[in-house]
Amino acid sequence: MDIRKKRLAGYLAGFVAGVSYGTNPLFAKPLLESGVPVLVMLFFRYGISAAILSVWMLAKREQFRVKGNEVALLALLGLLFACSSIFLFFSYEFIPSGLATTLVYLYPVFVALIMVFLRYYPSWQTWLSIIATFGGILLLSSPSAGAVVRLPGIILAVASALSYAFYLVIVNRSRRIKNVSEHTITLYALLTGTAIFAVIRAIQGGSLIEGIDSASDWGNLIGLAIVPTMISLLTLAVSSRYIGPTKTSILGVFEPLTAILIGTLLFGEPLTVKMGIGVAVCVGAVVFMILRPGRQKHQQ
Repeated sequence: MDIRKKRLAGYLAGFVAGVSYGTNPLFAKPLLESGVPVLVMLFFRYGISAAILSVWMLAKREQFRVKGNEVALLALLGLLFACSSIFLFFSYEFIPSGLATTLVYLYPVFVALIMVFLRYYPSWQTWLSIIATFGGILLLSSPSAGAVVRLPGIILAVASALSYAFYLVIVNRSRRIKNVSEHTITLYALLTGTAIFAVIRAIQGGSLIEGIDSASDWGNLIGLAIVPTMISLLTLAVSSRYIGPTKTSILGVFEPLTAILIGTLLFGEPLTVKMGIGVAVCVGAVVFMILRPGRQKHQQ
């Protein structure tokens, strides 16, 4: 595949990753309303997704086996992605979800800074896109006046962003897993996450099927596993490898945009003028990045 086709595929994959991950409320909100605990939801979300992906890989006769020196790194990727989810959900107990969303969207900044540490310097166009999209997110999800903000929530939300940033960078930059397919990377990440959630739930106590009482609940769990989990992870890996983790992270702005659209159209949530301006700023920043990508510099 030539460079232009790779770039186009990377941008498209990043867009799909953002949109698919943004469908979380479509499946998660009904489950929460049914009384399904967060850890139970996450366990089935990752577990069902891993099972479906395994069947797909078997049908395609894809390679499951990885080398011994790759296993630890793949497990680390799973840990980072699982921690991103756990930290975010737990942060909601201490700070408003809008503020948590804003802080989590620091991850493009963290990605860019990590890349600078690795001596890969994003172009000024990329930095401008990062600043603009973060400004748009501030408009979309700023907390209401008088909201209670506690330090543990801020720390957890920032930790979620940092975990996600390291996940993106490792997928893109690690030579150890350079030849491991996106399907295999995703499968091991999902299996690691499933094990982590099972262990935490066991420590916490309670049934792994608590709150799952109907066919509708199972349908939402399957939807949660396929769209915002498996599809998102697969396309995230493709995008990060083709256009780099920094630009992939900027395309992640379609996560909150999709969530807002779903909330407005399906759940009757209000769309204010300020939020409309935020959407326009975010979309404009992404379009600018695609049309004026600039060149990333690397110093030895």
